[in-house]
Amino acid sequence: LIKYTPCLKTLFYFSGGEVDCICTEEKIQIEGGNYTLTKKLVAGSLLIYHCPEGYYPYPSLTRLCQPNGSWRPRPKTFLHQRCKVVECPDPTVLEYGNVYPPQEKYFVYNETTYECYSGYTMRGSSMRVCLPNGKWSGFTPICRADCADPGIPAGASRTGNIFGIDDKVKYSCDSNLILVGMKERVCQESGQWTGKEPACYYRHTYDTSLEVSQAFGSAIKGSLATLEPTDDTQEGRTIKISKNGTLDIYIAVDISDSIEAKDIDKAINAITKLISKISTFTVSPNYEIVFFSAEVYEIVNILDFLDKKIELKAIIDDLKNFKVDEKNTGTDLNLLFMTFLERMSIIKLRVGEKVFKEHQHVFILFTDGNIFKMFLFIIYIYIYKYTSLLKRVFFFKRRICFILIPTHAKFTDMSNINCFFFFNADEEEVMGLCGLHTVFDESVKDASRKRYPWSAFINVQNEGPSKNCIGSLVTPQFVLTAAHCFTFGDLPEHVTVIIDDGQVKVKTFIIHPKYNNSAKADQGVKEFYDYDVALIQLKEDVNISSVARPICIPCTQETSEALKLVGVSTCLQQVTFSCGSSSISPMQRDECISHALVAPGITTRNPKDAVTDNFLCTGGRNPRDDIACKGDSGGAVFKNYDDRTIQVALVSWGTMDVCKSAGDLGSKENSRDFHINLFRIVPFLKSILGNDTQDEYAPLQFLSS
Repeated sequence: LIKYTPCLKTLFYFSGGEVDCICTEEKIQIEGGNYTLTKKLVAGSLLIYHCPEGYYPYPSLTRLCQPNGSWRPRPKTFLHQRCKVVECPDPTVLEYGNVYPPQEKYFVYNETTYECYSGYTMRGSSMRVCLPNGKWSGFTPICRADCADPGIPAGASRTGNIFGIDDKVKYSCDSNLILVGMKERVCQESGQWTGKEPACYYRHTYDTSLEVSQAFGSAIKGSLATLEPTDDTQEGRTIKISKNGTLDIYIAVDISDSIEAKDIDKAINAITKLISKISTFTVSPNYEIVFFSAEVYEIVNILDFLDKKIELKAIIDDLKNFKVDEKNTGTDLNLLFMTFLERMSIIKLRVGEKVFKEHQHVFILFTDGNIFKMFLFIIYIYIYKYTSLLKRVFFFKRRICFILIPTHAKFTDMSNINCFFFFNADEEEVMGLCGLHTVFDESVKDASRKRYPWSAFINVQNEGPSKNCIGSLVTPQFVLTAAHCFTFGDLPEHVTVIIDDGQVKVKTFIIHPKYNNSAKADQGVKEFYDYDVALIQLKEDVNISSVARPICIPCTQETSEALKLVGVSTCLQQVTFSCGSSSISPMQRDECISHALVAPGITTRNPKDAVTDNFLCTGGRNPRDDIACKGDSGGAVFKNYDDRTIQVALVSWGTMDVCKSAGDLGSKENSRDFHINLFRIVPFLKSILGNDTQDEYAPLQFLSS
């Protein structure tokens, strides 16, 4: 049998086609270590060097076999490959202190101690060790003379002139000036003051369009977090994507005659993509969307969300269908804010004051520079309850974030808003969300890795030829793959797992207890792949990032949230999602699996002997499915749901290696791939990934049947 998994044209590590040239093993040997090859010596094979702990391959970590038979990078005759002792960065950059012992270079297991000059306090680690991974143990030492003098802004006065740890300074502005920023700052143990330096402004002060553009961009880049000030100061313009509370987003687009039609189209496009991106997180905001000039044209009423009368698709359709009236002259900000205020007041009455306190409000205004001065002036007045109208808004102030977007600003185009919004979201809140990925143009650096951040490369090197598989990261500490990647005698130290080009150490691997490759040898099935699934446990959690994230798996609470299933979810709801309208009839399945009889090693005349109900079947030409290639064992068969991805299966075997033939990678008339249906092996996944009786790793929450 040919052993592989479904790459479906989407797994980017492998490709098909004839091999024109092969590489040689000349000059690629490494002194003091060894190497493995992912595809022997054919084009596309990755050579990976291995060294003992405390050493690293030098000058190259890997080499790639090119179609012309050469290695990249090319081996150098004057700089032979060897295992070099791990070196740590120079620690003698410590300011206001000394490092012992002073050395020209610091190698693995070297110890250093740190002392501060008289009058300075040590923070961080006073002793550090150079670790085998090339990092220093502990924390960066800092010699600080407490906190630096935080200064006094123009037009302000300050109380507090002692700058030790936990000491405070307080600011106030001279009469007729407005304090923007932190009223109180505290000296932290890090030697830094809390918050940002405040400023005092007159009421006629305003932000330029450039300043607002920069403030908006940096605010989102720093974090997408809601601001909840504790006093009457304005601290910033940021939004929080949180799993708790309720997020109400009010969006207004200026369509007055000073705004060009192309800029209005850009704003609509940006709003559409913003809504789509936010929908991928575990929050479901309520939206109020209006166009305004001298009048307000309501596209989406936020109260419809409370009454569950509207869907996101309807919002997008209404936005795209809106036509701008050429007679839209003037700009009435007062009417705009009164509209928003009315909606907020009704929501408060409906949900009650206690629940309303959990609501977070975001005002996003797309406009041009002509009303920037007026807008910021109103906001400053609003903060200080300067007019009777805005006094009424003050109740909501502490949970409101204002974002002003110039229609001509570069980021307003947001042609690549997936990249813009995705990377600048609050990673602390969304970093661990399963199945989160972003689609980029392939010319973008690491585009494929960001598109499939759960992919893991697995190499098993014991006696005999090495075995290569693909796996999927399903939690920060577990990789899901095929059981046939392992054979009797394989140990964790024989297994190499690479995620995002970085090697991670394996603690153990667990094969499904019902997997038995020779179970039906006497029934005409030489190699039997039922329950062909295994989990690899890593020694440490993978550092989750935009290029290394877990994929969603069936029957978990996280997957239900990704699918936006309402109420108490069950595994049955996820099965329905997986199949949908594309589920095949028993007759179609029988035809599909009948082709298993042509696979090498199968002599039985009953295809169900080899293909149990635990398998999904793909292939053939009606429709013509994408195929898997030999060497891809354990990879994910998945379904995308907006920007979240759910793994539904992994494929363990097929009838033929279609990748050997020239041409495209579509299946042939009689080629079939067989995938282990993850919904059928949930008990095995739950017994390990959902085990809440241990404290080694965070368990997943599995759903009831």
